[in-house]
Amino acid sequence: MPVAFLVVSAANPLSLPGVARSPPRYSPRVRHRLASRRWLNFSNRPLDSGRFGHLSSRCSMTDTDVQYDHVATDGEVLSEKSARETECPVPVVHLKPDILESDSSSILTARAFVDSLLTALPVLSVEEQNALAAIPAHPAGLYALYANCLAGNLVEQLWNFAWPSAIALLHPSLLPVAVMGFIAKLAIIAGGPLVGKLMDSFPRLPAYNFLNTLQAAAQLLSAAMIIRAHSIPRTYASTVIFRPWFIVLVLAGAVERLCGIALGVAMERDWVVLLAGVNRPIALAQANAVLNRIDLLCEIAGASLFGILLAKYDPVTCLKSAAGLMIFLLPVTVLLAWLTNKLSTGVLDRPKSLHNCCKSCNGGTVNENDSIAGVGVEAIKLGWKEYIQQPVLPASLAYVLLYFNVVLAPGSLMTAFLTQRGLNPSVIGGFSGLCAFMGVAATFVSANLVKHLGILKAGAAGLLFQASLLTIAVAVYWSGSLSQQCPLLFFLSLIVLSRLGHMSYDVVGAQILQTGIPSSKANLIGTTEISVASLAESVMLGVAIVANDSSHFGILAMLSLMSVVGAAWMFCRWLLNPTDEQRSLFAFDIQ
Repeated sequence: MPVAFLVVSAANPLSLPGVARSPPRYSPRVRHRLASRRWLNFSNRPLDSGRFGHLSSRCSMTDTDVQYDHVATDGEVLSEKSARETECPVPVVHLKPDILESDSSSILTARAFVDSLLTALPVLSVEEQNALAAIPAHPAGLYALYANCLAGNLVEQLWNFAWPSAIALLHPSLLPVAVMGFIAKLAIIAGGPLVGKLMDSFPRLPAYNFLNTLQAAAQLLSAAMIIRAHSIPRTYASTVIFRPWFIVLVLAGAVERLCGIALGVAMERDWVVLLAGVNRPIALAQANAVLNRIDLLCEIAGASLFGILLAKYDPVTCLKSAAGLMIFLLPVTVLLAWLTNKLSTGVLDRPKSLHNCCKSCNGGTVNENDSIAGVGVEAIKLGWKEYIQQPVLPASLAYVLLYFNVVLAPGSLMTAFLTQRGLNPSVIGGFSGLCAFMGVAATFVSANLVKHLGILKAGAAGLLFQASLLTIAVAVYWSGSLSQQCPLLFFLSLIVLSRLGHMSYDVVGAQILQTGIPSSKANLIGTTEISVASLAESVMLGVAIVANDSSHFGILAMLSLMSVVGAAWMFCRWLLNPTDEQRSLFAFDIQ
């Protein structure tokens, strides 16, 4: 059994460079045996206070399970010193008995002083605790993160509107756009866990800069392919998907989507938690609300900007302008990422996992014989395993279930349905714009809900609000009165209001996952969750392809409603039956 020896000298200060500093911790067995050895007190002289000034008050040692059946003399210690230094990992030091001389009354006096000092410490009131919970840990770093998200999301949202618009001008068919969207979903499903695992294995800033550069390169390549397509004679849509430029466009689009998803997960699940503070729920809720607000505003601004350019200039000129904006903002985002870390005193340089740090220190490396396919399969398996074992799985599954709602929400299917109903295009555009602005309003509402109800109850309130309004909307549809103008507008207004609950849970649910998932697994679990959500959305799109007639819209609406109701039921059941792990994670939230 390894033995640790402590050397204390009156002449030399206690200096143990190899021992980590921490509050002293003694086992009851060691304290009892020390107290039973009366012969350690060689005299009753009071303890020299000057000697205490050279002692470190904080020291911790490992392997201190010592048996005091035999106490070595000075000669024995000197003779065995060289052998123990080579065998024992703990430094061997000499024990001078005169430093242990103390008076029991002095010890009692010191203990009474410490007790009085601890009892005099102030205790924060509830208002003071709430005020502290609303202050971010690194406010300057958060502002730099907001600026970074503004620059990055503006380019991404502009491109998300630009490429389908430019391709739609090539061919009136929806087949090219549908093929690109479907391949992108498959890439997210298959490659999401692998990208998340790689991001968890590398430092934050280098991984961010690499993915950001790769995304910009994929966007520029896609823009070049679309410009190339506009310069050649047009062909049938069925033959376009086999052209070399379209194959390159599909692959570049899949890479761009993977990078965008990974960067979003890193920002929303990892960086913002470190900057706002995981133990400051109000500040974290406000930061999440600001990030969602920026994303929605960039969505509106990006679509409006490219739409204005497309109305005045030809598609090639618009694509060149978008490419120029990408090139200009790429170094800006890299600089802002560095500034975020600089203003937060290097918080983004913290290691993500103690296991990874120990593995790197021990020289652990990845097997070079493993193929890329094997690594990818193992990453997918690990991602699904960690996703299923996460402590906040019901909240994540509720988030995934909301992706089954592809009908009772603004999107391509709702736009096609309203167009076939003969609704004015300006009304359809106003419907989409109101849904986006309702999402912005939800970012303000969610922060107040977290402040007054707590994280878990705020999430339940958002889901119940959305489910109740969509239930009324489906009832209005099945009443058969949508052929009239007023019932149709009432149906749309209910969907617009339901977006308030949907986006509120989107913000609150992100905070729940931020609190429950450790930073060492945030990217892996986050990208796996996006993969599962993409799978759910793909399933509903497949159902919509089969039931593509407008007369089947009611069936699709019922399936969408059932998914929202199921999400609300699952989350409320988890809230009403908390586990011990849930109580420990959300101790400030559960009453």
